[in-house]
Amino acid sequence: MKKPEGKYAWTVTVGEKGQIVIPKQAREVFQIKPGDTLVMLGDIKRGLAIPPKEMFEMFSHAVYETKEDEK
Repeated sequence: MKKPEGKYAWTVTVGEKGQIVIPKQAREVFQIKPGDTLVMLGDIKRGLAIPPKEMFEMFSHAVYETKEDEK
C-alpha cells in the first residue's frame, strides 16, 4: 500500500515521568524546535492530537469570532 502524500505515522514511548520524545523526522517536518509550545487535545473516543500552538490559536480565534468582530 502506498503512503498518502503528506501523511505520517510515528511511534513514541512514554517514559516513567509521562514524557514522550517527538521523533526527529516529525520535528523536522513540522519545524518543531526546543522551547516551542504545543497543545495536547484529547477526546475519549478519538484519541490525542498535538497541534502546534499557532494552529490552535488560529482555530480558537475562528471559533470565538463573532459578527461584531467582523465589523
